[in-house]
Amino acid sequence: MTATHTAHAPSTKQNWAAGLTAFAAVMLTIAGLLAIFRGIMAIAEDDVFVTTRNYVFQFDLTGWGWVHLALGVVAVIVSMGLFVTSTWARVAGVGVAALVIIANFLSLPYYPVWSVVMIAMSGFIIWALCVVQRDDTSAM
Repeated sequence: MTATHTAHAPSTKQNWAAGLTAFAAVMLTIAGLLAIFRGIMAIAEDDVFVTTRNYVFQFDLTGWGWVHLALGVVAVIVSMGLFVTSTWARVAGVGVAALVIIANFLSLPYYPVWSVVMIAMSGFIIWALCVVQRDDTSAM
């Protein structure tokens, strides 16, 4: 006697969940790579960024370069976990995107337009990772 199993077609909800996770993974990879490049620019050449004298959060630009470089590396690593849709990567992705928002807010005077773009991109990443709700009970 042989048993045949029919494969269940994924629901629309599951397709949206997979699509949003892939979107967040790609966006986090891009944000991470851009943060790595921004960090390298700040570490290698301080003349690329505009500095202001009367800013409340004054930090060494080379130090901010190392912060952006580290955040970028962590973001790329977490995005690899998002491509395999692991739960730890979703949680870490929200955390890393939040840290990217904070780092870009604090470095607004050094590169304002780019910081605003990265804040918006990180907001989309957080939204995409938080809106996905997996329905594991319907797969049975």
